[in-house]
Amino acid sequence: MTPTDHTAKLLAILLQLALVAPALPAQDVDYTFHAQTELVLVNVTVRDKNGNFVRNLKPEDFSVKEDGKAQNVISFDLENTDAVATAEVAQTKLLGPQLSKPATPTAPANEVATALGAFKDRRMIVLFFDLSSMEPDQIDHASTAALNYVAKQMAPADLVAVVSLGDSLQVNQDFTDDRAALKKVLQSFGSGAGQGFENGSTGSTEDTPDTGGSFTVDDTEFNIFNTDRRLEALRSIAASLSHVEQKKSLIYISNGMTRTGLENQSELRAATNAAVRANMSIYTLDITGLEAIVPGGEAQSASLRGVSVYSGATAMNAMNANFASQETLVTLAGDTGGKAFLDSNDFGKVFKGVQDATSTYYILGYHSTNLARDGHYRRITVQLKGAGYKIEYRRGYYAPADFKHSTQEDRERQLDEELASDLPSTDLPVYLAAGYFRIGNDRFFVPISLAVPGQEIPFVSNSTRDKATLDIVGEALDSSKRSVGDMRDTVKLAVDTSAAVKQKNVQYDSGFVLPSGKYHLKFVVRENQTGRMGSFETDIVVPDFKTDPMKMSSVVLASQIQPATKHGKIDDPLVRDGSEMIPNVTHVFTNGQHLYLYYEVYDPGHEAAANGKAKAPSGSVRILSNVAFFQGSVKTFETPLVETKEISASDMARHAAVVQLDVPLTQLKPGFYTCQVNVIDDAAGHFLFPRLAMLVRQPKPVAPTPGGQ
Repeated sequence: MTPTDHTAKLLAILLQLALVAPALPAQDVDYTFHAQTELVLVNVTVRDKNGNFVRNLKPEDFSVKEDGKAQNVISFDLENTDAVATAEVAQTKLLGPQLSKPATPTAPANEVATALGAFKDRRMIVLFFDLSSMEPDQIDHASTAALNYVAKQMAPADLVAVVSLGDSLQVNQDFTDDRAALKKVLQSFGSGAGQGFENGSTGSTEDTPDTGGSFTVDDTEFNIFNTDRRLEALRSIAASLSHVEQKKSLIYISNGMTRTGLENQSELRAATNAAVRANMSIYTLDITGLEAIVPGGEAQSASLRGVSVYSGATAMNAMNANFASQETLVTLAGDTGGKAFLDSNDFGKVFKGVQDATSTYYILGYHSTNLARDGHYRRITVQLKGAGYKIEYRRGYYAPADFKHSTQEDRERQLDEELASDLPSTDLPVYLAAGYFRIGNDRFFVPISLAVPGQEIPFVSNSTRDKATLDIVGEALDSSKRSVGDMRDTVKLAVDTSAAVKQKNVQYDSGFVLPSGKYHLKFVVRENQTGRMGSFETDIVVPDFKTDPMKMSSVVLASQIQPATKHGKIDDPLVRDGSEMIPNVTHVFTNGQHLYLYYEVYDPGHEAAANGKAKAPSGSVRILSNVAFFQGSVKTFETPLVETKEISASDMARHAAVVQLDVPLTQLKPGFYTCQVNVIDDAAGHFLFPRLAMLVRQPKPVAPTPGGQ
């Protein structure tokens, strides 16, 4: 075993905890990482006027300021990967005896420091294969590109690790310069390794292939239908490598990262800032390469529904989908100092780009003179003595915050600042579901459901009950970034045993009344025992029904109906006849539950030419609806048609025909399904087929604690 093989075990040690838990742990969000010594590290690349690296600078040549105040540089190091080509033998002899035993997190500090020192003047590259998003032929292309790099481009200074995400996050190969070991791992990524679940359709059936569309899968309840799992994987890798001072480069290989619904945009920012904090640049490679967009679909695709293929809308939708899948890749690369490699079949460019960007750089370290733990952004300025140099460095970081020593006023300000911050906190997992229901002329009720896993909430026990409190703030911003709705609430939890809550989720329901338009929703939740906060941000479009042939609300899926607790919420359609439907945020059910669906059809029975002003004459309302469940292209179950022939008195003001279905899930085997809601306005001759993804699981064993499930 080579010395670099010994040092390579550090990645496996640091990732060990992340791989054990089903949900990857959240990390503090900063622009530079802070170890226990609160050392601030700044990477500085210096080039002369000809673009060549400058390697002969000394600590006294640099001047570092934080918010305009001079800082004392206490550590200085030059990383020069070109030196490995001539000094590799001497380095091997020096490090071999000291690395006979791998360092562990519980080892003495000097042992860990010795292991970390092995990365001096080495270029650290992580190859991250997102197998969950790639099709079999794309996996072949990705492994071939990586094999070509190992065989032809890999330099003596390169230490390479291979990580993959399929059903779980795995370290396939620790950091090593052993080409044979890397080739063996990369050749193991065969066509059968992929999942191919990305980029499935869950919306209207117009302009979609005539098959049951696939959808993104995940092995955690909250991240089944969004991109959080991959973003948290990136954040976990960054946190695991934050103990290594040297610059790290992660090459994220996927076929894009399509956002499938109400994803948490806070997770994206948290992932990028965790990477910056760990001194890790992300280089994204879209393995799809350069491909033509065929207006009628590719030959292997089924025929498309609707008329979009004849109007040009299909080609436009395909281009928009391609852009959406690449947008997140560009953000990840741009915000971490990396680069996105898109629309090119020359996959070797990404490896050359990483090598060029990590050839020579300086690492400056200082202890900040600002001891306040206020969480504020601090700007860094680096200057050089002399002229003619071009320097590159990151411009700042966020200071740590201390919750226990803050006053009530400080805590309120903390919530307000978090709500307004562009750098969100995701220490506390928060998940959100939203929809829209018409309640008047261009007025819509937008229900908001927030969920926090019960196991994430710390309870304080007293003689009789376990208690905890959650502070919640939120707002809705219009397209001009103006606040059009806000809320502030404190939720007090008191239970006989917190063990019962830890097996469930704590859900908070609220909502806004908004006109049609595009909005940005942001909510912040804080648990008040340790002060951990979580943010959820997403965009939502409230439609303008004026020109729509058929006007329909969003579809709410639920597994629970309870006595109404929302006093005064007369605008909430989910509260009816003394009962309240509780939206299922995760779309995860057990086959022993009932699936409740609720949706509304507005102005039924009239033609679109009336522009929404005409009302259907008496007796002309006839809405037919049912639900079909697909697995792949196979319809596994379909409910009988339900007929709605009238508008109830309570819904007359909104002119809404209400459809509420109750589907016993005993008919469905455990697995993933596309739930297609079929809605036909028989009187007007219009129809819609919205689709949603859902998972049916086996019921959990009954826990021995009171109230457990």
